[in-house]
Amino acid sequence: MSMGCFNLKTDESQIVELINAEGIETVRVVFVDQHGILRGKTLVATALKSAFENGVKVPSTLLLKDTSHRTAFPIWSGIGEVAGMRFSGANDVILRPNPNRFYQIPWSPQSALIFCSVEDQNRNEISISSDAILSTAQKALKEAGYVAIFGLEIEFQIFRTIDECLSHEKATMPATPVKTENLTKGYQYLTETKYSEVEEVLDELRTMSQALGLEPQSIEIEMGPSQFEFTFAAADPQTQAERFVLFRTMVKEVCFRRGLHASFMPKPALPNAAANGWHLHQSLITTSGNPAFVPKEEGLLSNAANGWIAGLLENAEACCLLTNPTVNSYKRFTPYQLAPNLIQWGRDNRGAMLRVLMHPNDPASRIENRVADTSANPFYAIAAQIVSGLDGITRGLKPPIATNTPYEGAEALPRNLHSAIEAFERSKLFPKYFCDDFQSYMATLKRFEWDRYLMSISDWEQQEYFGLF
Repeated sequence: MSMGCFNLKTDESQIVELINAEGIETVRVVFVDQHGILRGKTLVATALKSAFENGVKVPSTLLLKDTSHRTAFPIWSGIGEVAGMRFSGANDVILRPNPNRFYQIPWSPQSALIFCSVEDQNRNEISISSDAILSTAQKALKEAGYVAIFGLEIEFQIFRTIDECLSHEKATMPATPVKTENLTKGYQYLTETKYSEVEEVLDELRTMSQALGLEPQSIEIEMGPSQFEFTFAAADPQTQAERFVLFRTMVKEVCFRRGLHASFMPKPALPNAAANGWHLHQSLITTSGNPAFVPKEEGLLSNAANGWIAGLLENAEACCLLTNPTVNSYKRFTPYQLAPNLIQWGRDNRGAMLRVLMHPNDPASRIENRVADTSANPFYAIAAQIVSGLDGITRGLKPPIATNTPYEGAEALPRNLHSAIEAFERSKLFPKYFCDDFQSYMATLKRFEWDRYLMSISDWEQQEYFGLF
């Protein structure tokens, strides 16, 4: 049988039978955390039956940690409730394995992976979890008479590791980053000879992606040194969010086995390194099956497209906390670098935040949002796109005139994570769709990260002041 997700009608007994038939020895029981990172436990295969029956307990602090793995909430005093659940004392939450989200791991044939929902002790799904947020957005869209289709373009870098930095003094929180060198030289966008130089590793990533059922469509030499891009077939939001997480996980694990370091950091602090973007192509289909973005005439927009574009623009600043969630994300927003720094749209214009590709009789008519980066939690980021676009449709909004000069004449995206947090907190969009605590939960997590950043002493400060004063 092929690897990848088993099928959409699988029950628990079939998974147990498959494990026995395929000789699988361990199963990674995982969930997608608030940062889009897989967390969980590895069980021996014989323990999975009990996991289906009783779930798997993990500390609730996994939902409360920032990017350094520090707990951002006061769990020993006064945390109260978050989304209806008490998190005090590092109590347990339950991972509930989903047999329809089971994957054999092609780079580790004795192992498999199963996605879980995150529940409280009463089997209620925790409403701030990645799955719950995306599910809520999709439900609201369906109730409005639409389903969404997304396409992914994911940029990342692969470097050769020259020092793993494993000495005891480098086991910090977060860990000291590894030392690396490039696999390819210079800026050589879509250059065939550069593909040949790294074909072996890219071929392995492609075959692993195919084995997981991720449906890669293209493998490209991207703009910067040692930078690459994979694109994937269009699919529903849940599938694409899961694909993103699986792809990022697979790339890092497969590369590590080769002595390589893969990075999806938005803007690495390496000489001449390019920024990594995540371009989200999106379109709508009515529940009766008609493409909602196909215009009747060239140069016009359908009503749904007008509303969706306007909603993405109006809510762009507030959504940045979900599409661009790290301190480093905002180092990517620079003009003339094919990464947007202003909130505007254009027709087939890669400088604009929204690149609109819509033509009569073209069922692939769509919007490409170029704002997101590869540090995002795709469940949160895609959910933000859905509720933003839906907000524009339900309010009957219309966008301004399309730009031909994408680096002038429009409101700027947030300049830093602090500005993004404030915009997110001000927004009236998210309480319409998500649980009451989602805004305060995310703001607390990210403000904890921002405050740590402010208290760190940068190389700039050392150079500026150490000799002067």
